[in-house]
Amino acid sequence: MSLRTAVAVPFRQAGQASMPESEFVVALSLDRDWFTPDQAKRLLDVAASEGVVTRTDGQVTVEFSADDVEVPEGFVPEESILQERSTFERLLSAIEDAGVEKQSAVAEINALQADLGVTVEAAAVVYARRRGVDVAADAERAIGDL
Repeated sequence: MSLRTAVAVPFRQAGQASMPESEFVVALSLDRDWFTPDQAKRLLDVAASEGVVTRTDGQVTVEFSADDVEVPEGFVPEESILQERSTFERLLSAIEDAGVEKQSAVAEINALQADLGVTVEAAAVVYARRRGVDVAADAERAIGDL
């Protein structure tokens, strides 16, 4: 997922799991030239809303092991990561990150939705759990969306 990858880069670069928000913004805007400072702040907002980072008193802390994220050579994040995603999009992303091909997952989730008579988000949670994909946070979010 490019959101996790983009977020991981400043933490990997600094060799730490927490840093001032201003340092995070500088790393993405000035050091990498991936975003404007305003876009880097927006990325921070999106990452926080998705539980990828936490923000406390001007500090940002990554909520996953940044060192475990593979950053492909020449990686440049797409601007689409600056948009908040729906619960279904988050679930689908987690399923894809587990190695399932997107088109196949969507087809199977849609079939599961029809068979069970549930929302697409609920079907995606069932699909993910059947494949051993941890989607607990997104499952809670799906319940909240009802």
